[in-house]
Amino acid sequence: MSPAVFRLDDLTPAARALLRAVQSAAGRSRPPVLVGGAVRDVRLHGADRPRLADLDVAVASGALDIARRVAHRMGGAFVPLDAERGTARVLARGVCLDLTDWRAATLEDDLAARDFTVNALAVPLRELLSRGRARVIDPTGGLDDLRARRLRVHDARALTEDPLRAVRGVRLEGALGLRLTPGTVTAIRAAAAGLARVSAERVRDELLAILALPRSARALRRLDALGLLGVIVPEVEAMRVTAQPAPHRFPVLEHSLRAVAGADALIPGLRALRPFGEELATHMGEELGGDVRRGQVLKLAALLHDVSKPETRRVVEGRVRFFEHDVIGAARARGIAERLRLPTRVSATLERLVRHHLRPMHLAAAGRVTPRARYRFFRDLREDTRDLLLLTLVDAAAVEGESPRAVWRRASLVRDLLRGWEEQQVGAGAAPLVRGEDVMERFGIPPSPAVGRLLDRAREAQALGLVTTREEALAYLDSPPDGP
Repeated sequence: MSPAVFRLDDLTPAARALLRAVQSAAGRSRPPVLVGGAVRDVRLHGADRPRLADLDVAVASGALDIARRVAHRMGGAFVPLDAERGTARVLARGVCLDLTDWRAATLEDDLAARDFTVNALAVPLRELLSRGRARVIDPTGGLDDLRARRLRVHDARALTEDPLRAVRGVRLEGALGLRLTPGTVTAIRAAAAGLARVSAERVRDELLAILALPRSARALRRLDALGLLGVIVPEVEAMRVTAQPAPHRFPVLEHSLRAVAGADALIPGLRALRPFGEELATHMGEELGGDVRRGQVLKLAALLHDVSKPETRRVVEGRVRFFEHDVIGAARARGIAERLRLPTRVSATLERLVRHHLRPMHLAAAGRVTPRARYRFFRDLREDTRDLLLLTLVDAAAVEGESPRAVWRRASLVRDLLRGWEEQQVGAGAAPLVRGEDVMERFGIPPSPAVGRLLDRAREAQALGLVTTREEALAYLDSPPDGP
């Protein structure tokens, strides 16, 4: 069999320019090699391979100095990632380049110490740049594993030394369509408990990457089967054994994982939810901070929306009830978000979705939705209104194992509220009739939360058309407050 080769044309022009800068900065004494995902993905995808942009390069030593010089030459950003271990990043021309020093005395030993054999592939840069193609260095059998679509750890110590690699294995399995080998599964289970000592930020990044997968529910089930999900989110252990009454068919954790699967199915097909589909698809792609998209947060909310059901489960006159599991669950979700160091806006959205996930059901149970109830629904959910309504679809579908699209077809309230959201945005731009100084003068009170509450009442009355002038608004505030 002819040796495997990597072609320079597999890279974008910007990536090729960056690698030439690396070769120039490294010189002849420290020959750099392209390693990891770029080499793996070209071999895996063959003729259908993507035009790669993100790169990993390894050198015997001096990675930080080379990265600094490359960033200067290319007009990019230099980011030291781990000065002690010789790891740095260059961001230039739309390319993310990570440079690392070898972790062993030789390149072959460095590759053998990497997480999975399919990532232990290397291409000499000098040969690649001078000839336009280069041989693939494969000391651990990664090419054979790719051909067999196996995901295999070369040495189980790679997982025990860094247990996060166990989570990465599940992510790669889902992202690449490979299958963890039996030996690797055993090694992951043995390393699972050690995940508790890994920094929250690193665990968070892998979890978010899993939530970005098209089939994230399948990956979450795999994490659970391997003993990893319970280390990341210990709350799932109680969810696993908490039964639910009819019409629910499944315990809390199974229901929640089915809700995630519903989100997996719903998000790619949002454009079919006419007439709201285009806007919903755009909304789900919005970035909330830290490169986290609303679609990922929706899936996390689907997993955690019933997180407090185990602690709130009560049997009252023969009926199983979960009193205030929305309120308590929101606090639990906030705690999980803080533990995982999620970005502030991501945490706030997650908490709001869990807190209000029962609202549409309560509105439906009330029969006619009054203008005041609609207004307060939109007021409380704000920009997360559409996220909550999508959570409603996947939550309802997971009760008996339906498709979210089937729920959508009969969910007239969800469609009505989506339409109402658009109407609410039109009215939200109107200038308020009264301001804080008006309220303080009228009631003789200093700046305080009471002023805010009065302004909220006036704003609600204005939105409902109960008042149209400043004088009417102030007179309205003289009257006793309306009901909740």
